[in-house]
Amino acid sequence: MMGMFEYVIVLSSIVIGLALTHLMQGVASLVQHPGRTRIWWVHLLWVAHLFLTTVFWWWWEFRLHTIQAWTFQLYFFVIFYAFFIYLICAVAFPRDLDGYEGYRDYLLDRRGWFFGLLIAWLLIDFFDTWAKGSKYFASLGLEYPIAQTALVILCFIGTRTRREAIHGAIVILVLGYQILRIARFYDTVS
Repeated sequence: MMGMFEYVIVLSSIVIGLALTHLMQGVASLVQHPGRTRIWWVHLLWVAHLFLTTVFWWWWEFRLHTIQAWTFQLYFFVIFYAFFIYLICAVAFPRDLDGYEGYRDYLLDRRGWFFGLLIAWLLIDFFDTWAKGSKYFASLGLEYPIAQTALVILCFIGTRTRREAIHGAIVILVLGYQILRIARFYDTVS
């Protein structure tokens, strides 16, 4: 018999699967039609970050299995969170670049939306982490709120500038931290 956690995780997994599919289709289109659009290394690193974070989101959500008393509000929150991740992936990798010379122009023009959604994601994650229980939240230590705050600041800077060097530095810092965090917290390095 399926419990509430399984019920919720199945639907959220479908939505997360769509987000990953969207990113993979975008990358596949770059391989299939290499000269059709101008790629930008910063955009590709953001796609890598989103792919990695989306895959690990599903892993992180396993902590929700400890919740005994599910409410409609919590159910809605988890499904909304999955939808929100899909939305960020869709904004990061649009199906159509009409009006833009390539991904560089697109990302710099849509930076307010892109970084605004990333900031919202960081805030939503704060509540999601808390929903997994105060013990779990405390187990992440002081690093978690400090890192979330630093990432919000970096994303805010991204909304304010069109300078390519700054955008490159932001994505390198964000992706680098994410890889290190995953390696440390999830025993991926022996």
